[in-house]
Amino acid sequence: MLTPKIVHRMTDLFKLCAEIAALPVAVLHFRTRLHPTNIRTVHAYFTKPHPRYKVFKNKALGAALVNLGAFATANEFIASLKRSGDAAANRKKALARGHRLCEIDRNALVDAIHEINISCSERQGRPMDSAYLKKQLHYEDLAHYRYYGVFDRDGTLVAYCNLGVFGNFASTDQLMGFKNNSGVMYFLLAEITCKLIEERQLEYLMYDTIYGAMPGLRAFKHRLGFQPHRARYRID
Repeated sequence: MLTPKIVHRMTDLFKLCAEIAALPVAVLHFRTRLHPTNIRTVHAYFTKPHPRYKVFKNKALGAALVNLGAFATANEFIASLKRSGDAAANRKKALARGHRLCEIDRNALVDAIHEINISCSERQGRPMDSAYLKKQLHYEDLAHYRYYGVFDRDGTLVAYCNLGVFGNFASTDQLMGFKNNSGVMYFLLAEITCKLIEERQLEYLMYDTIYGAMPGLRAFKHRLGFQPHRARYRID
């Protein structure tokens, strides 16, 4: 006999299946020539069985993507943010406060990065991972990665993002910032997206997945233009 609890779960599952079936499909290419070892490692992680739904790949359902080619200019992307929430307003706030995005040498900013990492005991309702709490004294840079930082008008690092370029797409690896209501995290990701749109070298920007994210993080991604996709992965 089906209990109300089982019926509720089955209903949720059917809704999820219908939502997944309606998602746009994105083909994400990994290019091993960029870094044979790391590219294969990341591809294996993205395509291993999903921890809950074993028949699917780990990062296949609800991949959070911005379709960079959908925007003719960076200004067109910013205009789209004005229609989807307060991301554009937060970016404008950060600009007004003198924030700027730069590529950084992490080894010249070891102390500043550590200060950001330990500035908050939890994020999105979860305790900070212990790996972030231990000060890293040296960073190994990878040629197919970009390392971005946001500085305030006083020259203080207030946020950073490690961005892996894996083929026809880039994906955020680590990103962190001070919680100071300055709009810095919106600014960080919006500016990175603008740069990628202007460069015209990549098709997608990825920020993990929509499904499984905490409600606050899911809303954050939506406001920045990340939409769920069904990802199909290729490697050569």
